[in-house]
Amino acid sequence: MILVTGGTGLVGSHLLLDLVKSGEKVRAIHRKSSDLQAVKNVFSFEHSKEEAGKFFEEIEWVAADLNDIPALEKAFSGIHRVYHCAAFVTFDPSANQKLRKTNIEGTANIVNFCIKNKIHKLCYVSSIATFDKKPGKTEISETSTWNKEEDHSMYAITKYGAEIEVWRASQEGVPVVIVNPGVIIGPGFWNSGSGELFKKVNSGLKYHFPKVTGFIGVYDVIKGMRQLMESSIVNEEFIMVSENLSFQEVINMTARSLDKPAPTRKLKPWMVFFGWISEKSLSFLGRKRQLTRQSVKSLFEETFYSNEKIKEQLNFRFESIEQVIERTGKIFRKNPA
Repeated sequence: MILVTGGTGLVGSHLLLDLVKSGEKVRAIHRKSSDLQAVKNVFSFEHSKEEAGKFFEEIEWVAADLNDIPALEKAFSGIHRVYHCAAFVTFDPSANQKLRKTNIEGTANIVNFCIKNKIHKLCYVSSIATFDKKPGKTEISETSTWNKEEDHSMYAITKYGAEIEVWRASQEGVPVVIVNPGVIIGPGFWNSGSGELFKKVNSGLKYHFPKVTGFIGVYDVIKGMRQLMESSIVNEEFIMVSENLSFQEVINMTARSLDKPAPTRKLKPWMVFFGWISEKSLSFLGRKRQLTRQSVKSLFEETFYSNEKIKEQLNFRFESIEQVIERTGKIFRKNPA
């Protein structure tokens, strides 16, 4: 049986559907407060409600937090393979302790159970945020390493810390693979992550910004994870990026997919700076922050990622981001937030 953590998130929910459709026996853990209806919604995007319901019923759900040891003990019973997709994502400094608790300590717990239960293979979903560019290089590849001297966000720090835990599993005899996706685009969660971009463009987004980074469709993330898990490849990590694009290009594609006007105003550094100052001031009143020193800086950076390793080792072909956005836009128009 396969265990999936983070089954109520973007990657996890699409992975669950792909697994059950291929006849796999699957167990998924979820927090008691998580929204299982969101998973059913994802299943119904490309299937009838009746079919989606049948797929959903094939999943064995277990309420378990990543730091709930007794619940994890139950969740790991009879498990042979694990997809660890669960993570906490935020750039609000007030949530730093929760980031560490979930992403590092939670992953350590998953690793401990993988070791204890002699799991056949573990796949961990990390992030391109754990790679830093080598001096003199224009592209980041898997040979690039974490540079502790860089000014990293706490999210990046905790994802890197989680990777260290996963490599510990490999040293203890558990075969592992790590995937490092770029910005993941896909349908189902319009109030968070890249899904929020569709909602904002649909509502009339006014500004674009020049940041360049790696993007990938959620369906390619799932395909890559499954191919790696079913291959003989072990103890390797793979950058998963379809294309390096600017957010302006991605926003324009999103606008076309929704038949909405693209934003024409360019976000200026001083605008973001004053937004950061404003948020920082209001944070003393309990308001959550979305901008940090690191995120303000990154909005105007260009970072390019190489996807050659996974293409060579798996003969992997990526779907273009334009196709991914068109596909996601069609689903958004039928199922708006």
